[in-house]
Amino acid sequence: MIRSKLPLLFLDVDGPLIPFGATRQQLPNGYPTYRTGHHVPGADTNPLITRINPAHGPRLMALPCELVWATTWTSSDANDCLAPWLGLPELPVVEWPEPSDEGGQGRLHWKTRHLSRWAAGRPFAWLDDEITDADHAWTEAHHPGRTLLRRVDPRQGITDEDFAVLERWLRQHQG
Repeated sequence: MIRSKLPLLFLDVDGPLIPFGATRQQLPNGYPTYRTGHHVPGADTNPLITRINPAHGPRLMALPCELVWATTWTSSDANDCLAPWLGLPELPVVEWPEPSDEGGQGRLHWKTRHLSRWAAGRPFAWLDDEITDADHAWTEAHHPGRTLLRRVDPRQGITDEDFAVLERWLRQHQG
């Protein structure tokens, strides 16, 4: 299989795409919900899916990168439910190793080493709500390719500012 030369974009779901954790004071009317205009499997059984802004799909597809699910959602859940909601094609899904004590509070995130191995030296951006300074330091010291680790506020999910930072990083490193 020939892999693209484009940078990878690892996408977490809970937090970046499905916002959560805001208080009633922060969002007195609750989270906004969206519709897609067509039936999407799983949207009936998981009410949080309607918090995902379907307009993010075209914005993600327009980025000069290869999109990859980097979530604990299973391959079938991510591609059968989330991809159609966002209007995305089926995407590769990072399969996680068995849980370990590699990460933890105040330490390296348990996904960090595995994402670096999965990228196999390719440049990558990673959107997640649990990224810390330890993850930045580790990837800078150990991953041979360029990286952009972007912590997304889980109360808001991906914002225009997150997209702007990602777009700028990807375009700066094209070619």
